[in-house]
Amino acid sequence: MGFAEIFVATHDEALKRAAALESGSDVAGSAVRIPGISDFEVEQLGDLAGAAVHAAGADYELALVDVTSDALLGVPEAMVRALSELLSYESEGDGNVLDDVAEGWAAQEDMPFGVAESRGYVQQLASLAAEVEKSDRAGLYVWSV
Repeated sequence: MGFAEIFVATHDEALKRAAALESGSDVAGSAVRIPGISDFEVEQLGDLAGAAVHAAGADYELALVDVTSDALLGVPEAMVRALSELLSYESEGDGNVLDDVAEGWAAQEDMPFGVAESRGYVQQLASLAAEVEKSDRAGLYVWSV
């Protein structure tokens, strides 16, 4: 079963991490590893986050970072912004936007986890995105197999 690993890095750091992951080496540094999903499910999360913060219609498609690794993809700025906004976005009514996105993501077809686990992942990914928003050089990357 595959997994996706999402992490914050500079371009060079991302390439080094991808090479280490591809060789099966242990990789230091913080990342969110989600078993049973691929880059497709990460893109679904981007669509849900964008709709939740009223940024629907932006491009949430992950992009190939470098020809040396077809498993390493970059998260577009629009998705980083939408995920980051989940931490502070105020919705009308009593709902929590992050919880709503987590529930919607868990409900996607063939998702390998339920709402509670989804909420943890969405919280972690939103925090990583907020970290990227504060950085001049770092980006959010997805490595999936």
